[in-house]
Amino acid sequence: MSNKLVSALFAAGFAVMMMSSTSFAADETLAEFHVEMGGCENCHANEEPSADGAYEFEQCQSCHGSLAEMDDNHKPHDGVLTCADCHSPHEAKVGEKPTCDTCHDDGRVAK
Repeated sequence: MSNKLVSALFAAGFAVMMMSSTSFAADETLAEFHVEMGGCENCHANEEPSADGAYEFEQCQSCHGSLAEMDDNHKPHDGVLTCADCHSPHEAKVGEKPTCDTCHDDGRVAK
């Protein structure tokens, strides 16, 4: 399946979700949003964080796809970062987009 088709299907699904009875508060964290869809087990095995975050990363990819399958902002990070490195699920609010400045503007990583 092409990336354009996957992106279009994801966008359509997201639009339907946003118009459905499931909604989120502007100050809701990603974790709170995801727990409404089935509990902590959506991300964690036995409701507990894994020691290395690998299980949670697999869970992200099972719904959202791998970094290699995503847009040009995500592709270069495939094999280097996990989703939680940029999207802190227990702190980040739904709809917030992380900025690249954290790593790329302070000299730690070249742009």
